[in-house]
Amino acid sequence: MKRLTLVALTSLMLGLVACSKPVEVKMLSGAAQGTTWHVSVWSDSVIDTERLQQEIEAEFLRIDKMMSNYRPDSVIEQFNRNQNSQAIEVGEEIVNLVNIARQVSQATNGCYDLTVKPLFDLWGFSKDVFNAPSESDIQSVMNKIGLNYLASPTKTSLLKKQLELSVDLSSIAQGYSVSRIAKVVENAGITDYLVEIGGEMQTRGHKPDGSSWRIAIERPLPGDRAVHKVIDIKQDDSIAIMTSGTYRHYFDEQGQRYSHIIDARTGSPVTHSTLSVTVLHDDPTQADAWSTALLCLGESDAIRVANEYGIASLIVSEEHGALFESSSNAWNTMKNIGLN
Repeated sequence: MKRLTLVALTSLMLGLVACSKPVEVKMLSGAAQGTTWHVSVWSDSVIDTERLQQEIEAEFLRIDKMMSNYRPDSVIEQFNRNQNSQAIEVGEEIVNLVNIARQVSQATNGCYDLTVKPLFDLWGFSKDVFNAPSESDIQSVMNKIGLNYLASPTKTSLLKKQLELSVDLSSIAQGYSVSRIAKVVENAGITDYLVEIGGEMQTRGHKPDGSSWRIAIERPLPGDRAVHKVIDIKQDDSIAIMTSGTYRHYFDEQGQRYSHIIDARTGSPVTHSTLSVTVLHDDPTQADAWSTALLCLGESDAIRVANEYGIASLIVSEEHGALFESSSNAWNTMKNIGLN
């Protein structure tokens, strides 16, 4: 009797497994920060996708009210308009981003800088109308930029030493947003996910069938949407994948290409042959800042600085019409990362 009962129960369990649906990846998406976002999640437990969507959108709105340079009522824009030398309360999150950016700026000898937007405007990138400024115009703006003019006297406040200084967080805030949306997902009890905002990503865990999350790096050429390389994330620990490129926003003028990446040391767009930089890092905020900073430097200096600071980076450049890759020591020795 006991044996018959065991066979019956086993058959019943097999039947239930066969009838149950396999776990599927749930896809959520929307628009935020001037781009689109996508979140892929799965769990053995039931996921309330409607509630998760609402919580994600609420977090985007919260970040937007703090850090958006397109909202005149954002915290950072109110700080930018305030032309006095007193410390202004902006909150701990913004101060932390400024401090991270300051460290990266120092590592690049000032090439990367959060205060370069007036130069971006001067060259015409804001309105997509090329405007080659005179050296005197560049110098005039250069006198009003520089992270050395920005102080953080407390953990929650910033102070201008140059009253016309303005701070643009776009080169670091999206990475921070990735980390915050990932935290929203984790707070919902989900440990397997892929978060993507405008091509900036963080993964954790794996797919339901046990396979890796796979991330495509775009071929960094204008008008070319082909895949250049695929990264297999063969680890369950979270990791950020951030790519910055010069090939989407630029001007061609009299045979010269002017990238939207501005070198804060010269006041001019970079003209080197580096097209894209991909950084892998356990902190999305750091990854975002470093990918832009290394792109600003260009291949040779980027490899040197990445090696000095242990940044895993893949650099794609163009020479005589052909693409070639360079990679840092940390990239070359990565574990649990597959490249195809």
